[in-house]
Amino acid sequence: MKERRGFEVGVLRMVIAALHYRLIEKRSGLRYAEVSLVTQAGGKPEGLTEEEVLTVLAREVKKRKEAAEMFEQGRRHDLFIKETKEAELISGYMPAQMSEEEIKSVINKVLAGGAKDFGSAMKEAMKELKGRADGKIVGDIIKDLLK
Repeated sequence: MKERRGFEVGVLRMVIAALHYRLIEKRSGLRYAEVSLVTQAGGKPEGLTEEEVLTVLAREVKKRKEAAEMFEQGRRHDLFIKETKEAELISGYMPAQMSEEEIKSVINKVLAGGAKDFGSAMKEAMKELKGRADGKIVGDIIKDLLK
């Protein structure tokens, strides 16, 4: 904030709000003031596991990417660029994404382990790849390997 990087501050505030909403969903009995006190004490909302935080971050990135696609189709390049930058900024706080070869090796292990149809293979693969690979890419690879 002191460096006057308003764009980054705004995006991070949106992410913090999404984490608050997730915490409220998880603890539906708490009032907003109680949630604020919990998060102010330690900086990170208590009660959210690292996996839940990564899920929220992935959901926020996905929202931005989908919005960017819609803006590109609607020829709103200014908003397309804004959404793309937001997605990139949020992605910086997530673990590094795996390459396609690494994803294929995990999927091959899952298929060798007994998963024969798309649904079961996708379920097992996403358990292994949670937060490290995009579900769309995983689904495309599984479809190719099952043909």
